[in-house]
Amino acid sequence: MENKDKVFILLKKIPVGKVTTYKALAKKAGLGNPRQVGKIIHGNNHPEIYPCHRVVKSDGTLASGYKFGGLAGQKKRLLSEGITFSKNKIDLSKNQFNFS
Repeated sequence: MENKDKVFILLKKIPVGKVTTYKALAKKAGLGNPRQVGKIIHGNNHPEIYPCHRVVKSDGTLASGYKFGGLAGQKKRLLSEGITFSKNKIDLSKNQFNFS
């Protein structure tokens, strides 16, 4: 299976109201570098199927390169799912999805 396929399968597992990090997603997909995840999900043309807005940086902040409306677009989608922010950060201890 290609890395792209692994990442997109994992994206579909992140439930509404939860996020994961580029690092956690890379680790679960068996990729050595979280930046690979960023490159792969930037090619996502179906955010309604593959919720790439639910992937954030390891410190809980949003990446600036979100394909569908930048930071504001990503934040809007996350807020609509009940994710809360404090000083532009997500509390990962409450909101992070852990792959099993």
